[in-house]
Amino acid sequence: MVEAAARGDSRAVEELLERYLSGLRAFVRLRAGPLVRARESSSDLVQSTCREVLEHADRFRFPNEGAFKSWLFTTALRKIQNRHEFYRAQKRDVMREAGQAADPDAGGILSHYASFSTPSRHAILKEEMERVERAFEELTDEQREVVTLAHLVGLSRAEIAEQMGKSEGAVRVLLHRSLAKLAGLLDAGADD
Repeated sequence: MVEAAARGDSRAVEELLERYLSGLRAFVRLRAGPLVRARESSSDLVQSTCREVLEHADRFRFPNEGAFKSWLFTTALRKIQNRHEFYRAQKRDVMREAGQAADPDAGGILSHYASFSTPSRHAILKEEMERVERAFEELTDEQREVVTLAHLVGLSRAEIAEQMGKSEGAVRVLLHRSLAKLAGLLDAGADD
């Protein structure tokens, strides 16, 4: 299917997007941060990412799944960064505006968050999502990147090392420490 996508088969690109859609939704929610999440629906950002990938399917030339995932998630991250810069440039305090409506993708997103959160913590969907997102914001940029690349994008440690410019061993240590910190933050948040 990836080879067909690389040849410009739009149906193959659509099938690949469907395969990674729930992971993309979780990725966008976590990487958007509170500033963008307060102003935009994750669904809109995901839809915009998918639309861009479909419109530019002819640019995809690397016939392997890792390259497609990297292209997809990089496109999403670029959109998030652009929106973040846009809102930061505004003079008014966007954080005081009302939060977004309930996210229709919440169930699928929470299943991805479960890869680093225990199932016993899934009692209340909205609260759990917000708790995970608040804890995720406490991580450094590097820690957020390694966790999302490993658990949401699904890259191997070697692929993450290449993308982050680190050794595979350094990525393993960083991921372990990041997950430990995230678990500690989640445990501390559960006590509140």
